[in-house]
Amino acid sequence: MITIIIGTNRPDSNSGKIAQELISLYKSQGSEASILNLKDLPAEIFQPGAYAEKPESFKCFSDTVLNASGLHVVTPEYNGGFPGVLKLFIDMLPFPESFEDRPVAFTGVAAGQFGALRPVEQLQQIFGYRNAYIYPNRVFVMNVFSSFDEEGLFNDEKIKGKLSDQAKGFAAFIDALK
Repeated sequence: MITIIIGTNRPDSNSGKIAQELISLYKSQGSEASILNLKDLPAEIFQPGAYAEKPESFKCFSDTVLNASGLHVVTPEYNGGFPGVLKLFIDMLPFPESFEDRPVAFTGVAAGQFGALRPVEQLQQIFGYRNAYIYPNRVFVMNVFSSFDEEGLFNDEKIKGKLSDQAKGFAAFIDALK
C-alpha cells in the first residue's frame, strides 16, 4: 500500500487536491494507495509531553507509515520551507523504523514559479538522513492556483502527465526494492 501524505493541516489545501489526483492515478495504474491527511492529526501531539510519550490517538498514524510499502509526500511551500506540522509529524514517528529502507517520493506544490523545490530538497535531506530510499523523479506543481478550473478540478495536462509518470515509476521503484 502506497501512503500519500498531505504535508499540511490546512483544510481544503492545494496539496490535498494534488494528493487526490495522485490517488486516482495510482489506482488507475493498479496500485493500492491511501491518503494520510495531517489535518486529521490528534490535538494531543501538539502538547510538549507528546515527545516523551506518544498519545494513543497517534498510533493509527504511525501504524499507517510503518505498514506502507512506500510513502509519497505532497508538500506545499510555506515561507521557503515545508510546513511545521509536517516536521512535527516526522518527529513523532518511531525512530529509525519509520523511514529506514522505505521508498519515498516527493511532489512539491506552490503558488510560485519553483513549485516547492526548496521544501522538497529539505525533506530529501531529512528522509536521506533517516535512510529512506529516495525516488529521484520529483514533480513540482508551480503556479498551483492556475492548475484548477472554476469547479476545482485539476486541469493542467502537462503536470498531470508528470504526476502519472511519477506514480507509475514510483510503484515500479517500490517493486524493484522488494
